[in-house]
Amino acid sequence: MQKIAFVANDTEVARTALTELAGRYGSAKLEEADVIVALGGDGFMLQTLHGTMHLDVPVYGMNRGTVGFLMNGYSDDNLIERLEQAEETVIHPLHMKAETPEGRIHEALAINEVSLLRAGPQAAKLRITVDTRVRMEELVCDGALVSTPAGSTAYNYSAHGPILPIGSDVLALTAIAPFRPRRWRGALLPMTAAVRFDVLEPEKRPVMADADSRAVERVTSVEIRADRSVRHRLMFDPGHGLEERLISEQFV
Repeated sequence: MQKIAFVANDTEVARTALTELAGRYGSAKLEEADVIVALGGDGFMLQTLHGTMHLDVPVYGMNRGTVGFLMNGYSDDNLIERLEQAEETVIHPLHMKAETPEGRIHEALAINEVSLLRAGPQAAKLRITVDTRVRMEELVCDGALVSTPAGSTAYNYSAHGPILPIGSDVLALTAIAPFRPRRWRGALLPMTAAVRFDVLEPEKRPVMADADSRAVERVTSVEIRADRSVRHRLMFDPGHGLEERLISEQFV
């Protein structure tokens, strides 16, 4: 039997599932586990992946939250068989490097997306540089984001960005409520691209940056690139993997 470490969100339904599963299958320490079973929603899955990435252990999620896009269906039966049959998907996060007016540098990893959002009543003004070449001198908008394929159905999709196949070496750069250029919806970039946002008029038009809910207030510039040195291992039931979910989402 595989050594399973169970972790759960701080909700009644998730904690109840944790008690039932740990009592039935036993629960190993995270450092000794062959697989981690996360009980909660997508937010908790992201939290688990960030918190355990140093272990290089696959994570199998079971939905005890709401949407559960990154999770499998919940059942307390046949867990060992499900884990043995599960298919693994490896994803790489984005690395965010954000600078504030004081010159402080904040760094964070994002599995879904890095987003820039206006932090005041006026629209943000952003300059966009890709691989040291200025691609847009001024984007007037509520914000912009860079998304991984894994995160392309989240905030990116809500902002009318494209859904990206999980195996594609592509990032989505998507505008959030763009005003000028009015109809600009973003761009598809190679996974190797380095994207830089410079905030124009930061005192008058403050902007915050967010990497998977890790927020930095009042940024003046943000640099984003994929970090291939970090990998997250997700496990899905056969026929319900992340690739299939990304494709299915486009036909809803």
